[in-house]
Amino acid sequence: MSILLSVILPVFVVIGLGFFAAKRRLIPEAGIDGIMRFSQGFAIPILLFQAIATLDLQENFDLRLVGTFYTGSFTCFLIGMLAAHHLFKRDWEDAVAIGFIALFSNSLLLGLPITERAFGADATQANFAIIAVHSPFCYAVGITAMEIAKAKGHPPHTIPAKVLRAIFSNSLIIGITLGLIVNLTGLPIPTVVDEGLDMLVRAALPSALFGLGGVIARYRIEGDMPTILFTLSLSLILHPSIAWLLGTQMNLSQNEFRSVVVTAAMAPGANAYLFAAMYGRATRVAASCVLLGTALSIVTAAVWLALLA
Repeated sequence: MSILLSVILPVFVVIGLGFFAAKRRLIPEAGIDGIMRFSQGFAIPILLFQAIATLDLQENFDLRLVGTFYTGSFTCFLIGMLAAHHLFKRDWEDAVAIGFIALFSNSLLLGLPITERAFGADATQANFAIIAVHSPFCYAVGITAMEIAKAKGHPPHTIPAKVLRAIFSNSLIIGITLGLIVNLTGLPIPTVVDEGLDMLVRAALPSALFGLGGVIARYRIEGDMPTILFTLSLSLILHPSIAWLLGTQMNLSQNEFRSVVVTAAMAPGANAYLFAAMYGRATRVAASCVLLGTALSIVTAAVWLALLA
């Protein structure tokens, strides 16, 4: 209970305030959209830029760590997609969107602050190593699978260009890419610029969590409950279980092990809904998974943190 109160609930208090403000129309939908555009389009890309630019890649970018997390992530994608098609009788395009829900954990808005509150800021270096690959990997998998499902006679050689165009128009990936360039080249950041970026970074997670609550307030859980619960079981139970099993085999450090399990245990992120909406596929399932998964993760994350403790 102390873990729940001290670590997880403060994060969900911020989400809850955003939810309440949107539900009560204290902030209009356009205002919530503005907050999300600020956080997702500016503040969080800058947070990622700074974190990746200063990350010790040799020490923290461990292929064992990345492999552990993304083996579980990709496994959940495949199971979710195949189950959606064969078990729940969805067409392949819907199935890809449902698989993407199980693929895309909320590594940034939930995994990062919960890891920091539970284990301290020094424990989040592994989180940033995971996050650096997260959007590029997930969108590459999801977009490639969706474009293949949609191809239906279109020449296959057009698929790589569509995938790359979609990936590198994402502001999060732009921030990560610029951070890697600065890291690898050693380009200095002027002090005055760095201090200005610091101010934006401090606003990134609170504004994003508040905005996430406002966005969730628009959703409503309706229909498709077997599909929703199955998909959430992949995100909240199977993915962290795979991360735990593989992490023990890979001899990860304590901080790496904690980061990979906590991040894997997070509910589907808002990007799961954005991906479904981008293609107009399984949007009701995606919205319901984000809403219900975020609520359920209050309990499931507490369980995983208790096991890690």
